[in-house]
Amino acid sequence: MNLAWIPNAITGVRILLIGPVLLLILAGQYSMALFLFVLAGFSDGLDGYLAKRFGWHTRLGALLDPIADKLLIAGLFLTLTSVGHIPLWLTAVVVGRDLVILGGAAAYNFLIGPVPGEPTMISKINTALMLLFVTLVLCRLSFGWPDPVIVTVVGAATFVTVVVSGVDYVLAWSRRARQQQVRS
Repeated sequence: MNLAWIPNAITGVRILLIGPVLLLILAGQYSMALFLFVLAGFSDGLDGYLAKRFGWHTRLGALLDPIADKLLIAGLFLTLTSVGHIPLWLTAVVVGRDLVILGGAAAYNFLIGPVPGEPTMISKINTALMLLFVTLVLCRLSFGWPDPVIVTVVGAATFVTVVVSGVDYVLAWSRRARQQQVRS
């Protein structure tokens, strides 16, 4: 029996959790939003573990997983900004980076060929920092900790990695596109 669908189903559940998390934030129910956000994060780790451990990799999973991550992160940044807990400039940079990456991927796919789903190390660090930052913001709203200085430092680190990873993606995919054109 082929069980390769299980990681994709878990990713689907993660996508379904996005709406309730954002609605709970809008309602000011930060502790419950944090709980569901942590559950979504656990599901991300679980689907990745299962795909790697049992070889349950699918093309759909390679596309759905980063989409789920981007939807969750963008939704959280936009929602927490709308209720005044993340600065607009940081959210604009985070969402702008993702729009540049998605636009570049679409152009590459249309002009050159299929985009392999392979995040860079700086992108993985960036995603981890964005998730940590949102977790700290939600913890601060829920429990009054950590200290605002810690949230600010992680927010600054997030900003730096957003910019560096965005530039890295643009340079790497531009180089890859030029190499493909030379071969053609």
